[in-house]
Formats: sequence, C-alpha cells, structure tokens
Amino acid sequence: MSFHNDPLVQICGMSKEYVQRRPFRRIKFTVRAIENVNLTVHRGTTLALVGESGAGKSTVIRCLGLIETPTAGEIWFNGVNALTLDRGALFLLRRQIQIIFQDPTSALNPGMTAGEIIAEPLVIQREGTRQQQRKRGLELMEQVGLPAKWENKLPLEFSGGQRQRLAIARALTLEPKLLILDEALSNLDLINQEMILRLLAELQVLYSLTYIHVSHDLRMVSDFADEVAVMYEGRIVEQKSTAALFANPEHSYTQDLLGAMPLLESICEERYA
Repeated sequence: MSFHNDPLVQICGMSKEYVQRRPFRRIKFTVRAIENVNLTVHRGTTLALVGESGAGKSTVIRCLGLIETPTAGEIWFNGVNALTLDRGALFLLRRQIQIIFQDPTSALNPGMTAGEIIAEPLVIQREGTRQQQRKRGLELMEQVGLPAKWENKLPLEFSGGQRQRLAIARALTLEPKLLILDEALSNLDLINQEMILRLLAELQVLYSLTYIHVSHDLRMVSDFADEVAVMYEGRIVEQKSTAALFANPEHSYTQDLLGAMPLLESICEERYA
C-alpha cells in the first residue's frame, strides 16, 4: 500500500443535530448542522475543508477533534472507531489529534509563560519529569522559530504571528498524528501567512503529520493542500485532489466558489493597491 493511499481518518455517515429552544418559549426544535458526511484523509497529506460560513465545517472538526459527539455515524482514526472507545482509550486517542484555532490569543492561557504553555500537555498526561517537560518545551520553541530565551514571556508579549507559532508548538508537544487548522492563518498578514505555511510544511515532514486545513482562502488552498473537500449546507458535495478540483469542478457550488476567485482577488488588489 502506498503512503498516500493509507487513510488516517475516515468519517462515515456522520450527522450532528442540536436541540435548541426559542427565546422566552418552552418550545424546543432540532437543528441539523451536518448530515451524512463522508470524508477520507490520507496519511501524511493535507486536506483542505472549504465552504461558506454555516456550511458545517466547524461542526465536522469539533466532532473529529472529539470535542463533540455526533448524533450518528462513525469516526475511524488509524483503524479504530473512536466512537466505540471507553473513557481511558479515548483519553489516549485525544493526544493524537490536536486543533490549532483561528485566534491564538483566546486559545492560550494569558497567565502562563510560553514554556509553561508548551509543556502543559505533558503535565496533564503526567509524562516525564519537570526538567524533561521544560527541555521538550525549549526544543519545540526553537523548532517553530521562537528563541528559547523567550520561555518566560507571557502570550501578550508576542506578536500575532509569534502567538500562532506558540500555539503550533503546544499542539506538537505530544507528537500527534493529526493537526486540524481551524482558519489558523486568517488573522495573519500575508507575510506571516507565507512564513507559517513554510513552517507547517517543514513540520509535516519532520513529524510525519497529517493536516486538515479549514480555510476560506482558495488561493492559499491551491498552494497548500493535496486534496480539497467542499462543504455545502451540511454535506460534503465534492472531494478531489487539488489539481483535479481546480481543473474540473463538478458540483455547481464548487463551480460558483472557484468562479468567485478572480472577483475576490480584484477587489483585494483595488483595496490594498
């Protein structure tokens, strides 16, 4: 079996419903956020998950990240159905899946130093001595481009790009197999986006990582992703290699997304010229 044909993640028939209540009333109603989602992510590759706001992307990654439990379906990770595991096995599995969020400021504890933030997953997992935990943190700081001498800085003493590097370092502490990037670059300027993309590419090789990259930026997706899955109204409507999708989009919604790219680029050029 070739490297790219070996699935790390397979989502089968996954749906998620939320029960809500109308304001000032006792009437409850059900909202279906995603329906019958099927998705395959190949080991060592980058899959981009794209679609408009409200399409269900965040619900998919919250279920895949084991933050929420789907209403129906299966989540297979590394050959194991995560939804059948007991509490202890699920605790161990969670360390293999890490999420990097859009806003690192809200994702990082403002009262902890950079070194403490990176080492915290090891403390939670009760892994290694305090000295070993600190050593691991310093190694990761250097790997993501942050000087080890900054270990005692607080998150607010870093720039936006540096905070995202800090979040990446923390996500790598337990050596996960899957990193989920939830619009992780959208708050950065173009120069920092480019630098972080290069860093992620280097780390992918170094740690044999698999990425799921949630993004609205199709231009970035075309450069960064091996495959693209398109979400529309709670469903995956198309999944192809990036080259095939951009060359021959089949679903009408995908065609509309790609058709809007030149318009969006011209608007940006005019605004920032």
